[in-house]
Amino acid sequence: MIPQQARSVREGGFVANELQGRKVAILIAPIGSEQVEFVQPKEAVEAEGATVEVVGIQAGEAQAMNNDTEMGDTFAVDKAVTDVSPDEYDALIVPGGTVGADNLRGDANVVQFVRGFFEQAKPVGVICHGPWTLVEADVVKGRTLTSYPTLQTDIRNAGGNWVDEEVVTDQGLVTSRNPNDLPAFCAKVVEEIGEGKHADQARSA
Repeated sequence: MIPQQARSVREGGFVANELQGRKVAILIAPIGSEQVEFVQPKEAVEAEGATVEVVGIQAGEAQAMNNDTEMGDTFAVDKAVTDVSPDEYDALIVPGGTVGADNLRGDANVVQFVRGFFEQAKPVGVICHGPWTLVEADVVKGRTLTSYPTLQTDIRNAGGNWVDEEVVTDQGLVTSRNPNDLPAFCAKVVEEIGEGKHADQARSA
C-alpha cells in the first residue's frame, strides 16, 4: 500500500487508478539495490493501476539490501535489460543502494536503457544513489536534481544543479535523497507518470 503521507503531499490527493494502462519499468541490480527504495515506489505506481516490470542486468533473481549492509529479500527479475526497450514503457524508476547503483551504472546496456527514456521524453524517478546512472548516461547537464549527498560533486561535474531537497521535479525527472523522502518521492513519481511525456525531458539527452 502507498503510505498515507504520500497521498497528502500532492494537492488534492491521488485520483483512483490514475495510472491505469501505463506500463512502468523499475530497475534492480543483481545485488545491492536498497529494498525499501525498490518496493515502495513499485507498490505506489501499482496501487494507481500501472503495470510494473522489474528489469535487471539479467533475468532470474536479485538480492536486495537494507541500509546497504544487511541482506534483504530476493526479488524476481521479469526481464533482462538486453531484452527490452524504452519503447515498451511509459516511465522508469531507478532505486538506490550504493552497491546496487554502482552495479547498474557499470553496465553499458543499463546506461543506454536509462538514456533512452530521456531521449523519448518519458518520466523518470530516481532516488538516493540512483542518479549515478544518470551521470553515466550523460543526462544531467542543465538539470536540477537531488540525490544522496555524496553524489553532489559527481552531479555538478556532469553539469547538473544539485540541491538538498526532499523531492525535486524537473520536467519529468523526479529525484529524492534517501528512504526518508519516499512518501514525497512516490507521490511525485505517480504525478509525473500520470502527466505523461514532458518535451523538455529530452533536452539533456
